Amino acid sequence: MKYVMLFSGWAVGILLLILPIAVMASDPVVLREFIAAAPPTPQSHASTIVETPAGLVVAWFGGKHERDPSVGIWLSRQVHGHWSAPVEVANGVQPGGHREPTWNPVLFLPRHGPLMLFYKVGPDPQHWRGVLKTSDDNGARWSAARALPAGVLGPIKDKPVQLVSGSIVSPSSTEQGRWAIHFELSADGGSTWQTSQAVPNPDAIEAIQPSLLPWRDGRLQAIGRTKQDRLFSIWSVDGGHIWSALKLLDVPNPNSGIDATLLADGRACMVYNPTTHGKDWWDGRGTLAVALSSDGEHWKRVLTLEQSPGAEFSYPAIIQAKSGLLHITYTWKRLRIVHVVIDPDRL
Repeated sequence: MKYVMLFSGWAVGILLLILPIAVMASDPVVLREFIAAAPPTPQSHASTIVETPAGLVVAWFGGKHERDPSVGIWLSRQVHGHWSAPVEVANGVQPGGHREPTWNPVLFLPRHGPLMLFYKVGPDPQHWRGVLKTSDDNGARWSAARALPAGVLGPIKDKPVQLVSGSIVSPSSTEQGRWAIHFELSADGGSTWQTSQAVPNPDAIEAIQPSLLPWRDGRLQAIGRTKQDRLFSIWSVDGGHIWSALKLLDVPNPNSGIDATLLADGRACMVYNPTTHGKDWWDGRGTLAVALSSDGEHWKRVLTLEQSPGAEFSYPAIIQAKSGLLHITYTWKRLRIVHVVIDPDRL
């Protein structure tokens, strides 16, 4: 069923008589829906979205609850305007027969393919391992799972970027002891990887889950969550090998995952929880918003997607499709995945 009510023709006519046409035309939200009419698992979380030549593809992790061995990677494809029934495309079944939970899928389509599905397998974020599957038919069928090299985790939450040179920069992080971010780079389409230099951190900021913004002047920016109730920002001028020192932006965030993308018009667009946390880790995730920036340092909140204190709307993913429309997915109360389409010209 749709997340918002759909109106019949006569009802739309009544609304047109009641509401000024200019107000309706200015609404940036074009569509809001659940990915699955019937969730395949008790809980769903951490979605990722990509556009392929055959249409949109969305994946997330789902199972009994986070950290439970039942959690696998589920996927749905948009076919002829409708979402396919979700299927489990990866899980944590080990050679010995026991099963471990999976985590944080990330879909990524390099310019020359194939479609990549990165995810993690392990009992917790301190001990998970990076795994990769690929698809040659836009997500309909997938290869066997392949473990990433030792020390390479893959993108932790948000999508990689591919530079003009063809190099892939993958935003990653670790949670062993103090939280820390790093970047994994590949010059051969993902066959081999190298790690960036350590990010300078003179203020001991604890940060994970970076999101990448490839600005038009060639600089890369990474922003993401911290334990300090604000987002962090760093910059690279050499394609992600060396980064500036971690600093905090004047943007509140309750230690919750974000995502961002650079728009075709040169603006950066971010989806995030614009609050601070309380006593519990999920406090502050009841509001989910969209913000814009022209320089990556100063952000203006322009749209509220969700606002319900005590609930959880989190872990967004955002892309701009070839049509120019923005596609956003996010966790809805840990139960379902929401898909929102936005016209950026109305933001």
